[in-house]
Amino acid sequence: MKKNFLNLGRQPLANSFLPNLLKKTIKQEFFYNLRVSFNEKNYLVSVSNPVNPKLQYTDNYAHRASESLTMRSAFKKTAKKLKKRFNPRVVLEIGSNDGVFIKNFNKKKVIAVEPCKNLADLTKKEFKTYPNFWNKKLAKKIFTRSKKADLIFSANTISHIPNLNETFEAINLSLSERGVLIIEDPSLFSVIKNNSYDQFYDEHVYLFSTLSISKVVEEFNLRLFHAERIETHGGSMRYYICKKNASYKKTKNLTSIIKSEKNRKLHKFSTYKAFSKRVQKSKKELLKILKKIKKNGKKIISYGATYKSTTVFNYCNINSKFVKYVTDTTLNKQGRYTPGMHIPIISPERGMNDTVDYAFLGAWNFKKEIFRKEKKLIKKGARFITHVPWPRIIRK
Repeated sequence: MKKNFLNLGRQPLANSFLPNLLKKTIKQEFFYNLRVSFNEKNYLVSVSNPVNPKLQYTDNYAHRASESLTMRSAFKKTAKKLKKRFNPRVVLEIGSNDGVFIKNFNKKKVIAVEPCKNLADLTKKEFKTYPNFWNKKLAKKIFTRSKKADLIFSANTISHIPNLNETFEAINLSLSERGVLIIEDPSLFSVIKNNSYDQFYDEHVYLFSTLSISKVVEEFNLRLFHAERIETHGGSMRYYICKKNASYKKTKNLTSIIKSEKNRKLHKFSTYKAFSKRVQKSKKELLKILKKIKKNGKKIISYGATYKSTTVFNYCNINSKFVKYVTDTTLNKQGRYTPGMHIPIISPERGMNDTVDYAFLGAWNFKKEIFRKEKKLIKKGARFITHVPWPRIIRK
């Protein structure tokens, strides 16, 4: 049984950066009501009313994982580790983005699936790339009885797909008997612990825990045998999944993580009701800080036109009256406007020429990288505002 526990209000698509503020453009902007629910049967936390993926993953998808030094480094290390441990003959990546992970493998051994044409076009000349949504029809097209994947990797994608049944049925068709499925997604444990409600947006249809993912995969002749915490995206989990009868043994690390989730009561609805109350208090405290700064005549900008900041800005009604502009290194975001609140996005270089008193950390999960980059800004006396785990003003 599903129970709603969080209402983040009227939200736009997190990736829908506006090219201009013409009346026609604003009128066409898509909004939905973002509610989040908990399933008492399988412990899944999910968006109650998922958006049609065809509206989200268009031919002009803005996010490119390789533009982050942190992500490039993380994926390179992960690929090296998986090659050494599993020595796969065929590698499939579901949601390959701009190829930042899969390019670390022998190009003759890899198959990429990426529904956003602009991203698929970046890799199709290097290795086999299917510009399609992942489903059983595509799995049957790619694989046969004699040809299966020894490694299926998917980072920040499985949690984006509304139809989990179709997803895992297609995976089961594609995975070899000795094969391993690796899923990386934001950790529900970290979200609850850090009060990072901005991890909820239209693309994050699900937020998994080891408790929920183990229950889900069991329905498809699969089992979870290992898990490990990773730092990406403000706290994620890497799940290792195999066929039910494969030889991989359940690890002590997985047992320990499951125990920690039970101790935090991630299988109890009361945990999520308490989380919802903290989110409401966080909103009030963040607005209190911003209003005080503006009252003192200081200037606030935002660092990072992230999908997470879309949730925060729209939930808290933070518009250009509070935040003058947002800086972002992604070229195809620059010159556009944030979804819903319509705050202009500029390059960090342009922002450096300006006098900044405070910068909201929209990309709070890249705080270390940001502080390394923005030594000049910090030297000038700029302070940073964060809402995770609780709204406050920070300096390095």
